[in-house]
Amino acid sequence: MQGSANLNVMIKAARKAARSLVKDFREVENLQVSSKGPGDFVSRADRAAEEIIRTELMEARPNYGFLGEEGTEIEGKDPTRRWIVDPLDGTTNFLHGMPHWAISIALEHKGEIVAGVVYDPAKDEMFYAEKGAGAWLNDSQRLRVSGRNRMIECIFATGVPFGGAKYLPATLQDLARLMPACAGVRRWGSAALDLAYVAAGRYDGYWERGLNAWDVAAGILLVKEAGGLVQPIRDGQEILTDGQVIAASEPIFDGFSGIIRDRGA
Repeated sequence: MQGSANLNVMIKAARKAARSLVKDFREVENLQVSSKGPGDFVSRADRAAEEIIRTELMEARPNYGFLGEEGTEIEGKDPTRRWIVDPLDGTTNFLHGMPHWAISIALEHKGEIVAGVVYDPAKDEMFYAEKGAGAWLNDSQRLRVSGRNRMIECIFATGVPFGGAKYLPATLQDLARLMPACAGVRRWGSAALDLAYVAAGRYDGYWERGLNAWDVAAGILLVKEAGGLVQPIRDGQEILTDGQVIAASEPIFDGFSGIIRDRGA
């Protein structure tokens, strides 16, 4: 697919940040045995990757705004356009030396996501989409959501909150209702890749609460452009501001969303 100039800028930034992160990722196993632990190191890797992406994007489009997971927020001279960036989605996986994490970059125009990139450096998979131009993997593979139409054959993904997190009870209730009705649920630790996998038909659906805009902005567009449906879990919510999302292929969306939304709260 021949992308726009903006998309090419996004892909270039993702690849440049990936080189830095891959180098740092190779050091994680060595840090595991230190008394201090790798947490501070990973935080530095995260911040360094965001700085690389911010520099690349802002040099190419100096008038755009910028919102980054590491706290960088820039009000652009052009108030209608903003980059939304997660330089390392799947930090806990990265911290434990597990090769399942991604860089997520989205472009928002007048409140709508119009371009998105999710890059998995460990597998060298570049998922990308532009509004109206479809969703793609690497150079030429068109993405389509799953065609399965029986819930019992479907695999779903979510994030299970840790410790005493706010949404843990709700998620456990979701699992209790959903798992008897499907072929399985996966929790792989990267919201951006979960949405990319729905777009690619690897997962049939995904839901999660307690997210941030940078976790899902690019992935939302991937799913839509691959023919899927994406909605907030509750009526009246906004995905990017309220942080709750449900995504699936159209044939199973109603059945899947009905189970997740059936909480009475």
